[in-house]
Amino acid sequence: MQEFWQWAGNFWWLIFPIMGMAGGAAKAWERNSRRRHERRLETLRMKAQLKTAEIEARALTQQGRRRGPSIVDTTASVAPNDLLVRLFAEHDEVTARWLDYELDVAKLIAFPAMSDGRQPLTAAFLRAKKTADALRPASAEAKVSEHQVAEYLQAVGDYAVAFEIAEKDARRLRDSTFTEPERKRLDRAQQLLKVAVDESATQAERNVAYKRVREELDGLILLSDDAVTVLEKQVAREIAAAPAPATEPAPAPEPERMPEPERMPIAEPLRPAPPQREGA
Repeated sequence: MQEFWQWAGNFWWLIFPIMGMAGGAAKAWERNSRRRHERRLETLRMKAQLKTAEIEARALTQQGRRRGPSIVDTTASVAPNDLLVRLFAEHDEVTARWLDYELDVAKLIAFPAMSDGRQPLTAAFLRAKKTADALRPASAEAKVSEHQVAEYLQAVGDYAVAFEIAEKDARRLRDSTFTEPERKRLDRAQQLLKVAVDESATQAERNVAYKRVREELDGLILLSDDAVTVLEKQVAREIAAAPAPATEPAPAPEPERMPEPERMPIAEPLRPAPPQREGA
């Protein structure tokens, strides 16, 4: 025991990093536990909303089996057509909400996790998107099997749930995964972006601001080609031209003058010859 206290006396300073590590581990565990609980509740809520559609799909497939055909022909019945139309609408709505982040540089700066495939929840959403896109029928009138309808229904449900979870996590994280110098760069990029798309600024000012935005984001956020194209169109948008000042009406043209007739030279009158002197 005496040896332990002697060792502790020599290495008493280790208690501070140990306490710091223990406190950090406890906070991380609590944070992860709370996050898992929130994700579980959100998943249950979304799956409950999709349960009605699953029951409807099951009823439709059972009705098809009673009729006997092995292929669900959506042109022969209104109900299957309506189901695919609703699934297409849900699919498109989720994609539009994702593109609202993907193509808006201001939102990407505010919520960078939505474009970071290294984030587990974002990566799960991207995988769900790929699956739903691959299983989507060509149209609501296409002939699809019952199994294909069920697979697509499940894929759309997973896609919607994955997006909701990834979005909530991105809005919670914001820029907390970046260092302090990186957060300052993001703030500068956000301010410069306002100038780059400001229609009241000159074209030269917008061009300079756009260039600096790209420099600030380099190495922090990877912009997609589509996002760059949208931003460049906003920056290059022509400034509304001011109305031209009213000009005075041009004077009426003077009437064309007729050329004067050429004057003939007047011949000098003949003078009488002088009288001759006498004796000449």
